Amino acid sequence: MHELIFTPQADADLREIENNPSQRNILKAVRKCLGLLETNLRHPSLETHEFRSLKGLNGEKVYEAYVQQKTPGAYRVFWYYGPERGMITIVAITPHP
Repeated sequence: MHELIFTPQADADLREIENNPSQRNILKAVRKCLGLLETNLRHPSLETHEFRSLKGLNGEKVYEAYVQQKTPGAYRVFWYYGPERGMITIVAITPHP
């Protein structure tokens, strides 16, 4: 099990989704994705892979996990391992760039 740490940007992204009633379905999918990141990083629906265009604060590899599939502008969660063992830092929650 991993502990999730949110950057200020990721926290703002999540709050924006939570505060927008029209994004209720996206919020449900985001929460499911975050739950899977806590419990099973290798879950097939996450389709987790390295996102080479972004690095963590200390140069960590950043990964992309799918919130939605086969949807225009599908949401993704960007994250990296750390800062400590058993922790994952959520960098951003955003539509696919």
